[in-house]
Amino acid sequence: METRAASIEQFGRRVPLGRGGLVHPAFWLAAIALALTLATRLPLDGPTATSIATLVFVCGGLPHGAYDIALLARATRLGRRGLSLAVGGYVLIAGVMAAMWVAAPLFALILFIAVASVHFGEDWTMLDEPLLKVAAGTAIVAVPAIAHPADVARLFVEMAGRDGGGMVARAMVAVAPVALLVTGVGMTIAWRDGARRWAAATAMAFLALIVAPPAAGFALYFVFLHSPRHLEGARVTLKGVSRRWWLATGAIMSGLAIGGWLVFAASLSRFLTPDSTAQAFQLLATVAVPHLLFSRWIERRIAQRGRPSNDLQERSTS
Repeated sequence: METRAASIEQFGRRVPLGRGGLVHPAFWLAAIALALTLATRLPLDGPTATSIATLVFVCGGLPHGAYDIALLARATRLGRRGLSLAVGGYVLIAGVMAAMWVAAPLFALILFIAVASVHFGEDWTMLDEPLLKVAAGTAIVAVPAIAHPADVARLFVEMAGRDGGGMVARAMVAVAPVALLVTGVGMTIAWRDGARRWAAATAMAFLALIVAPPAAGFALYFVFLHSPRHLEGARVTLKGVSRRWWLATGAIMSGLAIGGWLVFAASLSRFLTPDSTAQAFQLLATVAVPHLLFSRWIERRIAQRGRPSNDLQERSTS
Protein backbone atom coordinates (compact mmCIF):
# COMPACT_ATOMS: atom_id res chain seq x y z
CA MET A 1 0.00 0.00 0.00
CA GLU A 2 1.31 3.40 -0.91
CA THR A 3 2.21 5.75 1.94
CA ARG A 4 2.05 9.51 2.33
CA ALA A 5 5.48 9.77 0.73
CA ALA A 6 4.28 8.01 -2.40
CA SER A 7 3.45 9.97 -5.48
CA ILE A 8 1.78 9.52 -8.84
CA GLU A 9 2.43 11.04 -12.22
CA GLN A 10 0.41 14.11 -13.14
CA PHE A 11 1.18 16.27 -16.19
CA GLY A 12 4.81 15.16 -16.19
CA ARG A 13 5.35 16.03 -12.52
CA ARG A 14 5.38 14.01 -9.35
CA VAL A 15 2.48 14.96 -7.11
CA PRO A 16 2.58 13.82 -3.47
CA LEU A 17 -0.31 11.46 -2.84
CA GLY A 18 -2.96 13.24 -0.80
CA ARG A 19 -1.91 16.72 -1.96
CA GLY A 20 -4.44 17.10 -4.74
CA GLY A 21 -8.06 16.33 -5.37
CA LEU A 22 -10.09 14.01 -7.52
CA VAL A 23 -11.81 15.58 -10.53
CA HIS A 24 -14.39 13.32 -12.11
CA PRO A 25 -14.87 13.62 -15.89
CA ALA A 26 -18.53 14.43 -15.27
CA PHE A 27 -17.43 17.75 -13.79
CA TRP A 28 -16.07 18.97 -17.12
CA LEU A 29 -19.22 17.89 -18.95
CA ALA A 30 -21.44 19.65 -16.41
CA ALA A 31 -19.25 22.77 -16.51
CA ILE A 32 -19.41 22.90 -20.31
CA ALA A 33 -23.18 22.43 -20.23
CA LEU A 34 -23.55 25.26 -17.72
CA ALA A 35 -21.24 27.51 -19.76
CA LEU A 36 -23.23 26.85 -22.94
CA THR A 37 -26.45 27.59 -21.10
CA LEU A 38 -25.07 30.88 -19.88
CA ALA A 39 -23.64 31.71 -23.31
CA THR A 40 -27.00 31.20 -24.98
CA ARG A 41 -28.57 33.38 -22.30
CA LEU A 42 -31.11 30.79 -21.25
CA PRO A 43 -32.67 31.96 -17.97
CA LEU A 44 -31.19 30.13 -14.98
CA ASP A 45 -32.71 32.31 -12.29
CA GLY A 46 -36.36 31.58 -13.02
CA PRO A 47 -38.53 29.27 -10.89
CA THR A 48 -38.20 26.26 -13.21
CA ALA A 49 -34.43 26.50 -13.60
CA THR A 50 -33.98 27.06 -9.87
CA SER A 51 -36.14 24.03 -9.09
CA ILE A 52 -34.08 21.89 -11.48
CA ALA A 53 -30.82 23.07 -9.92
CA THR A 54 -32.26 22.35 -6.47
CA LEU A 55 -33.18 18.80 -7.47
CA VAL A 56 -29.69 18.31 -8.90
CA PHE A 57 -27.82 19.35 -5.76
CA VAL A 58 -30.17 17.44 -3.45
CA CYS A 59 -30.45 14.19 -5.40
CA GLY A 60 -26.88 14.35 -6.69
CA GLY A 61 -25.24 15.56 -3.49
CA LEU A 62 -26.92 13.58 -0.72
CA PRO A 63 -25.54 10.17 -1.79
CA HIS A 64 -21.96 11.13 -0.87
CA GLY A 65 -22.98 10.90 2.79
CA ALA A 66 -25.18 7.84 2.35
CA TYR A 67 -22.39 5.42 3.23
CA ASP A 68 -21.47 6.86 6.62
CA ILE A 69 -22.94 3.95 8.60
CA ALA A 70 -21.42 1.34 6.29
CA LEU A 71 -18.05 3.09 6.56
CA LEU A 72 -18.39 3.18 10.33
CA ALA A 73 -19.11 -0.56 10.42
CA ARG A 74 -16.10 -1.27 8.21
CA ALA A 75 -13.72 1.06 10.06
CA THR A 76 -14.62 0.01 13.61
CA ARG A 77 -15.18 -3.16 15.56
CA LEU A 78 -18.49 -2.11 17.02
CA GLY A 79 -20.83 -4.96 17.77
CA ARG A 80 -24.47 -4.98 16.82
CA ARG A 81 -25.41 -3.05 19.93
CA GLY A 82 -22.66 -0.49 19.44
CA LEU A 83 -23.56 0.00 15.80
CA SER A 84 -27.23 0.44 16.73
CA LEU A 85 -26.25 3.11 19.23
CA ALA A 86 -24.15 4.84 16.58
CA VAL A 87 -27.05 4.83 14.13
CA GLY A 88 -29.32 6.18 16.85
CA GLY A 89 -26.82 8.93 17.58
CA TYR A 90 -26.63 9.82 13.89
CA VAL A 91 -30.41 10.12 13.66
CA LEU A 92 -30.58 12.04 16.94
CA ILE A 93 -28.04 14.63 15.79
CA ALA A 94 -29.94 15.08 12.52
CA GLY A 95 -33.20 15.39 14.45
CA VAL A 96 -31.77 18.08 16.73
CA MET A 97 -30.52 19.99 13.71
CA ALA A 98 -33.93 19.76 12.05
CA ALA A 99 -35.63 20.98 15.23
CA MET A 100 -33.31 24.00 15.33
CA TRP A 101 -34.73 25.19 12.00
CA VAL A 102 -38.00 25.62 13.92
CA ALA A 103 -36.80 26.69 17.36
CA ALA A 104 -33.59 28.62 16.55
CA PRO A 105 -33.27 29.15 12.78
CA LEU A 106 -30.57 31.83 13.04
CA PHE A 107 -28.35 29.58 15.13
CA ALA A 108 -29.07 26.72 12.72
CA LEU A 109 -27.98 28.84 9.74
CA ILE A 110 -24.76 29.93 11.45
CA LEU A 111 -24.01 26.35 12.46
CA PHE A 112 -24.70 25.17 8.92
CA ILE A 113 -22.28 27.68 7.42
CA ALA A 114 -19.62 26.76 10.00
CA VAL A 115 -20.02 23.03 9.33
CA ALA A 116 -20.07 23.56 5.56
CA SER A 117 -16.90 25.65 5.77
CA VAL A 118 -15.07 22.92 7.68
CA HIS A 119 -16.40 20.15 5.44
CA PHE A 120 -15.67 21.93 2.15
CA GLY A 121 -12.27 22.88 3.52
CA GLU A 122 -11.41 19.18 3.76
CA ASP A 123 -11.20 19.15 -0.05
CA TRP A 124 -8.13 21.38 0.18
CA THR A 125 -5.65 18.63 0.93
CA MET A 126 -2.81 20.76 -0.42
CA LEU A 127 -3.18 23.20 2.50
CA ASP A 128 -1.65 22.17 5.83
CA GLU A 129 -3.01 24.89 8.12
CA PRO A 130 -6.55 24.06 9.40
CA LEU A 131 -7.57 27.72 9.50
CA LEU A 132 -6.61 28.11 5.85
CA LYS A 133 -8.68 25.06 4.98
CA VAL A 134 -11.71 26.54 6.75
CA ALA A 135 -11.21 29.87 5.01
CA ALA A 136 -11.08 28.14 1.62
CA GLY A 137 -14.21 26.18 2.50
CA THR A 138 -15.96 29.37 3.57
CA ALA A 139 -15.37 30.80 0.09
CA ILE A 140 -17.96 28.38 -1.31
CA VAL A 141 -20.61 30.32 0.60
CA ALA A 142 -18.94 33.72 0.55
CA VAL A 143 -18.41 33.94 -3.23
CA PRO A 144 -22.13 33.73 -4.12
CA ALA A 145 -22.88 36.18 -1.30
CA ILE A 146 -20.62 38.82 -2.80
CA ALA A 147 -21.52 38.03 -6.44
CA HIS A 148 -25.29 37.73 -5.90
CA PRO A 149 -25.96 39.60 -2.65
CA ALA A 150 -29.68 40.03 -3.19
CA ASP A 151 -30.28 36.37 -4.08
CA VAL A 152 -28.21 35.03 -1.18
CA ALA A 153 -29.77 37.49 1.28
CA ARG A 154 -33.23 36.42 0.11
CA LEU A 155 -32.30 32.75 0.59
CA PHE A 156 -30.88 33.34 4.06
CA VAL A 157 -33.95 35.37 5.05
CA GLU A 158 -36.16 32.47 3.99
CA MET A 159 -34.05 30.11 6.07
CA ALA A 160 -33.50 32.19 9.21
CA GLY A 161 -35.84 35.18 9.20
CA ARG A 162 -35.49 38.73 7.93
CA ASP A 163 -33.20 40.19 10.59
CA GLY A 164 -30.99 37.16 11.19
CA GLY A 165 -30.76 36.07 7.56
CA GLY A 166 -29.84 39.55 6.37
CA MET A 167 -27.17 39.85 9.05
CA VAL A 168 -25.56 36.54 8.07
CA ALA A 169 -25.62 37.52 4.39
CA ARG A 170 -23.80 40.76 5.16
CA ALA A 171 -21.26 38.88 7.27
CA MET A 172 -20.51 36.54 4.37
CA VAL A 173 -19.95 39.51 2.08
CA ALA A 174 -17.51 40.92 4.64
CA VAL A 175 -15.42 37.73 4.86
CA ALA A 176 -15.50 37.04 1.11
CA PRO A 177 -12.27 38.93 0.21
CA VAL A 178 -10.18 37.00 2.76
CA ALA A 179 -11.80 33.69 1.78
CA LEU A 180 -11.11 34.37 -1.89
CA LEU A 181 -7.50 35.28 -1.16
CA VAL A 182 -6.93 32.02 0.71
CA THR A 183 -8.64 30.09 -2.07
CA GLY A 184 -6.33 31.71 -4.59
CA VAL A 185 -3.35 30.62 -2.50
CA GLY A 186 -4.70 27.08 -2.40
CA MET A 187 -5.20 26.96 -6.17
CA THR A 188 -1.68 28.33 -6.70
CA ILE A 189 -0.18 25.66 -4.44
CA ALA A 190 -2.18 22.95 -6.19
CA TRP A 191 -1.01 24.15 -9.59
CA ARG A 192 2.61 24.43 -8.44
CA ASP A 193 2.57 20.91 -7.00
CA GLY A 194 1.20 19.48 -10.23
CA ALA A 195 -2.47 18.99 -9.31
CA ARG A 196 -3.42 21.16 -12.24
CA ARG A 197 -6.73 19.57 -13.10
CA TRP A 198 -7.88 20.16 -9.54
CA ALA A 199 -6.71 23.78 -9.64
CA ALA A 200 -8.39 24.37 -13.01
CA ALA A 201 -11.60 22.68 -11.93
CA THR A 202 -11.72 24.68 -8.70
CA ALA A 203 -11.18 27.92 -10.61
CA MET A 204 -13.99 26.97 -12.98
CA ALA A 205 -16.29 26.10 -10.09
CA PHE A 206 -15.66 29.46 -8.46
CA LEU A 207 -16.24 31.22 -11.77
CA ALA A 208 -19.60 29.43 -11.96
CA LEU A 209 -20.43 30.58 -8.43
CA ILE A 210 -19.76 34.12 -9.59
CA VAL A 211 -21.53 34.24 -12.96
CA ALA A 212 -24.32 31.67 -12.51
CA PRO A 213 -27.27 31.99 -10.12
CA PRO A 214 -26.45 30.60 -6.65
CA ALA A 215 -28.41 27.35 -6.98
CA ALA A 216 -26.85 26.49 -10.36
CA GLY A 217 -23.31 27.39 -9.30
CA PHE A 218 -23.62 25.46 -6.06
CA ALA A 219 -24.99 22.41 -7.89
CA LEU A 220 -21.92 22.33 -10.15
CA TYR A 221 -19.50 22.49 -7.22
CA PHE A 222 -21.37 20.27 -4.75
CA VAL A 223 -22.47 17.48 -7.06
CA PHE A 224 -19.68 17.32 -9.61
CA LEU A 225 -16.54 18.43 -7.73
CA HIS A 226 -17.06 17.94 -3.99
CA SER A 227 -19.17 14.78 -3.85
CA PRO A 228 -17.13 12.56 -6.23
CA ARG A 229 -14.02 12.99 -4.08
CA HIS A 230 -15.83 11.63 -1.02
CA LEU A 231 -17.58 8.91 -3.00
CA GLU A 232 -14.22 7.72 -4.29
CA GLY A 233 -12.86 7.52 -0.75
CA ALA A 234 -15.92 5.52 0.31
CA ARG A 235 -15.51 3.12 -2.62
CA VAL A 236 -11.91 2.42 -1.67
CA THR A 237 -12.73 1.82 1.99
CA LEU A 238 -15.75 -0.33 1.09
CA LYS A 239 -13.89 -2.28 -1.58
CA GLY A 240 -15.46 -5.61 -2.41
CA VAL A 241 -19.10 -4.52 -2.25
CA SER A 242 -21.22 -5.20 -5.30
CA ARG A 243 -22.36 -2.49 -7.67
CA ARG A 244 -25.97 -3.38 -6.83
CA TRP A 245 -25.32 -2.89 -3.10
CA TRP A 246 -23.53 0.39 -3.79
CA LEU A 247 -26.35 1.85 -5.87
CA ALA A 248 -29.09 0.53 -3.58
CA THR A 249 -27.45 1.92 -0.45
CA GLY A 250 -26.97 5.34 -1.99
CA ALA A 251 -30.55 5.46 -3.24
CA ILE A 252 -32.17 4.09 -0.07
CA MET A 253 -30.27 6.24 2.43
CA SER A 254 -30.74 9.38 0.33
CA GLY A 255 -34.42 8.55 -0.09
CA LEU A 256 -34.82 8.11 3.66
CA ALA A 257 -33.24 11.52 4.28
CA ILE A 258 -35.48 13.23 1.74
CA GLY A 259 -38.58 11.37 2.90
CA GLY A 260 -37.87 12.12 6.53
CA TRP A 261 -37.48 15.79 5.78
CA LEU A 262 -40.71 15.91 3.75
CA VAL A 263 -42.64 14.37 6.64
CA PHE A 264 -41.00 16.76 9.10
CA ALA A 265 -41.65 19.80 6.89
CA ALA A 266 -45.26 18.82 6.24
CA SER A 267 -45.91 18.35 9.95
CA LEU A 268 -44.43 21.74 10.86
CA SER A 269 -45.14 23.67 7.68
CA ARG A 270 -46.34 26.77 9.53
CA PHE A 271 -42.92 27.13 11.16
CA LEU A 272 -40.84 26.60 8.03
CA THR A 273 -40.35 28.54 4.83
CA PRO A 274 -42.45 27.44 1.83
CA ASP A 275 -39.47 28.12 -0.46
CA SER A 276 -38.30 24.75 -1.82
CA THR A 277 -34.69 25.81 -2.42
CA ALA A 278 -34.37 27.20 1.11
CA GLN A 279 -35.82 23.96 2.47
CA ALA A 280 -33.37 21.98 0.34
CA PHE A 281 -30.47 23.79 2.01
CA GLN A 282 -32.09 23.19 5.39
CA LEU A 283 -32.20 19.48 4.57
CA LEU A 284 -28.52 19.53 3.57
CA ALA A 285 -27.71 21.25 6.85
CA THR A 286 -29.68 18.66 8.80
CA VAL A 287 -27.62 15.78 7.44
CA ALA A 288 -24.35 17.73 7.15
CA VAL A 289 -23.78 17.98 10.90
CA PRO A 290 -23.87 14.22 11.66
CA HIS A 291 -22.06 13.56 8.36
CA LEU A 292 -19.13 15.76 9.39
CA LEU A 293 -18.95 14.37 12.93
CA PHE A 294 -19.12 10.74 11.83
CA SER A 295 -16.74 11.18 8.90
CA ARG A 296 -14.14 12.64 11.30
CA TRP A 297 -14.63 9.67 13.63
CA ILE A 298 -14.34 7.23 10.74
CA GLU A 299 -11.14 8.83 9.45
CA ARG A 300 -9.55 8.63 12.90
CA ARG A 301 -10.45 4.97 13.26
CA ILE A 302 -9.08 4.15 9.82
CA ALA A 303 -5.85 5.96 10.66
CA GLN A 304 -5.58 4.09 13.97
CA ARG A 305 -5.90 0.79 12.14
CA GLY A 306 -3.09 1.77 9.81
CA ARG A 307 -5.31 2.03 6.76
CA PRO A 308 -5.05 4.97 4.35
CA SER A 309 -7.45 7.83 4.86
CA ASN A 310 -9.54 9.25 2.05
CA ASP A 311 -6.85 11.84 1.31
CA LEU A 312 -4.27 9.10 0.78
CA GLN A 313 -6.58 6.94 -1.27
CA GLU A 314 -7.19 9.36 -4.07
CA ARG A 315 -6.46 7.48 -7.23
CA SER A 316 -5.90 10.68 -9.10
CA THR A 317 -4.71 14.10 -8.10
CA SER A 318 -6.29 15.60 -11.17
